[in-house]
Amino acid sequence: QVQLVESGGGLVQAGGSLRLSCAASGSIYGLITVGWYRQAPGKQRELVAGISGDGIASYADSVRGRFTISRDNAKNTMFLQMNSLRPEDTGVYYCNANVRLTDSIGRLLAAWGPGTQVTVSS
Repeated sequence: QVQLVESGGGLVQAGGSLRLSCAASGSIYGLITVGWYRQAPGKQRELVAGISGDGIASYADSVRGRFTISRDNAKNTMFLQMNSLRPEDTGVYYCNANVRLTDSIGRLLAAWGPGTQVTVSS
């Protein structure tokens, strides 16, 4: 019913920047909340940044001031601008959204993308 697909990952040197995108498609009325998570090797998945249903952005302490989350409601797309990247930012980045479906009762569905690899070299 709903697909999320990330793009924009890659290899970058420390201090560099990357911009991740996540496009949602399917039976979507709208994206209610959106977020970016990451999982480093051997570690649990953690929330990096999110935008609440009323448009408030929040960030993990480790990325605040370096990363910026944004969304394009008209295109059901979200972004993560990552600046001043550090080796500890390395991991697989996943986008997540709580999606309002176009069915008759407007169900909510939690959707995840497959992930995109970000590698920051020192």
